[in-house]
Amino acid sequence: MKILRFFIIVILILAIGGYFLLYRPYLKIRSKANVLIKSAKELKNTLSKNDIDLLNKQYDTFTVEYGEFKKESKAIYWLSFVPYVADYKNYIEAGDYLIKAGKETINSIAPYADLIGFKKGQTSFVERSSEDRLQTAILTLDKVLDRIDVISEDINQAEIRIAKVDPKRYPEKIGKYEVRRLIENVKEQFFGLSSLFVDAKPLVKRLPEIFGKDKEKTYLILFQNDKELRATGGFLTSYAIFKIKEGKMKIERSNDIYTLDNSISSHPAAPREIALYHKGVSKLFIRDSNLYPDLPKTVETFNSLYKKSSNKVDYDGIITIDTKILVDMLKIFGDTEVRGIRFSAETDKRCDCPQVIYRLLDEVDRPVGYIKEDRKGILGDLMYALFYKAIGFSPSKYWGTLVQQMFKNLQEKHIMLYFVDSDLQKSIESLNFAGRIKNYSSDYLHINDVNFAGAKANLFVSKSVESKTTINNKEITREVIINYRNPFPHSDCNLERGGLCLNAPLRNWLRIYVPKGSKLISFDGSEKDTQTYEESDKTVFEGFLQVMPEGMAKVTLKYTLPATTGTEDYKLLIQKQAGTQDQKFKVEIDGKTAYDDVLNTDKEIYIK
Repeated sequence: MKILRFFIIVILILAIGGYFLLYRPYLKIRSKANVLIKSAKELKNTLSKNDIDLLNKQYDTFTVEYGEFKKESKAIYWLSFVPYVADYKNYIEAGDYLIKAGKETINSIAPYADLIGFKKGQTSFVERSSEDRLQTAILTLDKVLDRIDVISEDINQAEIRIAKVDPKRYPEKIGKYEVRRLIENVKEQFFGLSSLFVDAKPLVKRLPEIFGKDKEKTYLILFQNDKELRATGGFLTSYAIFKIKEGKMKIERSNDIYTLDNSISSHPAAPREIALYHKGVSKLFIRDSNLYPDLPKTVETFNSLYKKSSNKVDYDGIITIDTKILVDMLKIFGDTEVRGIRFSAETDKRCDCPQVIYRLLDEVDRPVGYIKEDRKGILGDLMYALFYKAIGFSPSKYWGTLVQQMFKNLQEKHIMLYFVDSDLQKSIESLNFAGRIKNYSSDYLHINDVNFAGAKANLFVSKSVESKTTINNKEITREVIINYRNPFPHSDCNLERGGLCLNAPLRNWLRIYVPKGSKLISFDGSEKDTQTYEESDKTVFEGFLQVMPEGMAKVTLKYTLPATTGTEDYKLLIQKQAGTQDQKFKVEIDGKTAYDDVLNTDKEIYIK
């Protein structure tokens, strides 16, 4: 009986202790959490009302309620020796720092809210001209950036705490809810935000300078047609030169790339790559100058020709863009008319692609019985029209969406930047916005395709990649399998009939960049002799293949990595090619799938 009484007393003590130490705190935390969720929804709605005073008030309310939630949460911090509670505590502390960063941001923009259209009943900004809107935004940005150091430090402190959370210790699913993937997504999205405020700080602080706050800046825009894929994203189709001073921009010139080539009196002989793989080209032209996947290296080749042009203008930076930018801007701003032609982002059944892509190709590439003046310059005109649509709307209506989408396109290399200023260039390279082939101490893979005289076949060809790594006795063997498929019929390429030759045999110059010192075992699927050499501090395996309409092609490589590549903690960096999107990529390491998804950004895979 004494033993029974003892156990009953112990159970009662545990029950009472559990109630006061766990269950009661849980009920209070849940109650505060519900209040906080409701407040967060109200804050989100307040953002859309364009009223800085109302936003400030609601943010203060949210801050107080978060403080109450944090206070109740401390009741279970004594359990921080349990990993899940430790993660919970880290998230609470990270949220506290983010709230501080948000408040600092609101305080920074509050004095200038009327200038950027963020004040109830304020119309002064909306009524201004497009040029004045951009100028106002730039001058305002300069003042807001005075507080960037404080804001970025709060975000950095939040990142330190979120980085401590390990998603792998959570189950993949609880019932129908995906738990682990949700935690991974939160970390990935937050680290993207942190990169913008912390890693990009040197670049962000100089944004007013980039936009010509103190001195006029000149930029060269190069449009790359990714439907005719080249090393840095696409065939150089057209260019534009614009100048910007104190936020006021003017287009100095917009023309097709052939006009620029024609302004050069003599062109050098074609290099080995063009002579060997291109069709009927014996000279090096600017339009073919983007031969290297490393954008700064390509700029060197571009400049070697550009300096000879009678149309040359000294520039402060180069911005490369591809067709996805056009599609995204049309989705945001709606249909746009240029030269009497309507362009839209709607799907065109003739190519199963956005109408703007087909309409541009139809306008530029279809043969006609008369001379089309500046036929490729229509791209520049369309970009010009879309830009002025962007700054013509109220900022609260479209600017947030536009900035988010353009930042995503920078991450996915549909926009790339090059600056003459070495410090600015270093900043964008640290953000991976510069199209740089990265230095990497472990395993590395970059697959680069170049369409030489294959019409616009990349509009129809899909590519999938399988990467297989085998680690055995401290030796790493790699197998890379690349499958190309074109399920669509051949276009009518009869020039006399005026056919629009889009889908034709793809003549594909292929390069695979791997760690320096790798040794090739086999290279199957190339129609020409394969080459091995070093470039950009990598070993390169080179070949050539063709993909026929309604046909397929396959390339398989096997190679060993240098002994300096670590085997205990294996890491693989995959750098995607600029201008590509939604390519399927599967990574296996010792027979286990480590990644199986589309490759739209550079991807680092780590296996301990």
